[in-house]
Amino acid sequence: MAKTVIGPDEMGRRYDESASMTDLLNEGQVHLSYWYGEEDTTPLREASRRITRKVADALNLRAGDRVLDAGCGLGLPALDVAEATGAQVTGVTVSQAEVDAATARAAAAGMQERVRYQRADYMALPFADASFDAVLAMESLIHAPDLDRVLREFHRVLRPGGRVGLVDYTVESEASAREVEEFFAALGLTNLLTLPGWIEKFTAAGFAVEEYTQCGPRVFGMGPKYIEAARGVRESVVARFGDEAYQGLEGGLSGFFEISADRIGYAVAAFGKPRA
Repeated sequence: MAKTVIGPDEMGRRYDESASMTDLLNEGQVHLSYWYGEEDTTPLREASRRITRKVADALNLRAGDRVLDAGCGLGLPALDVAEATGAQVTGVTVSQAEVDAATARAAAAGMQERVRYQRADYMALPFADASFDAVLAMESLIHAPDLDRVLREFHRVLRPGGRVGLVDYTVESEASAREVEEFFAALGLTNLLTLPGWIEKFTAAGFAVEEYTQCGPRVFGMGPKYIEAARGVRESVVARFGDEAYQGLEGGLSGFFEISADRIGYAVAAFGKPRA
């Protein structure tokens, strides 16, 4: 299957360009949202925070833990984790626009002493061995040009007994090769794996699987809710970016969720670095 591999500089440029609109749509969150069903009327922004809570719970974070948010986006998940658990969080992203927006968000929340952000590539992390108690990887590994290299870096910067929390898309068994290849081509995704495939990658990197949940129908399967949320901010998007930009946003979301949730899933998982 052909894959389009996007390097960190190009990925950073893409996120630089999309950061402002993403922030307007989903308040500092770049990942998807979780609803309990069609009748669940929770706003997009709060439904996204449910994903952050799920992965933080899976990691069993505690006050004083040192957490790396690898692919921190616009910064809200790191702030939520720090506030809820008392952890110290360092977020990294290849987008300077995201670093700037996230840093401003932390300052506005009075959290700049506990949460900081910097531009860095997770394939070559600028941290010493055993610097962190946990790593968050929320919809970031799917973009990794070299997934094995990233996981080796996670293993290196984690202390023995530390954990990685994965939140990412999965390929379900019903997916046809053609549909998955089209999904790759449209989004430039590098690592679209089955849940067993993700587990295999982590175990090969020296991690032990501790927990996993497949929640695709409540996340990727709620496509109409994302489009509804976009329509709810239409006036703001048009006023700031123009009607063409809004049409691109809604059209992009419609195309993104066109493939059904029995073909593309969504997993939350935790993996541990052995103590010895």
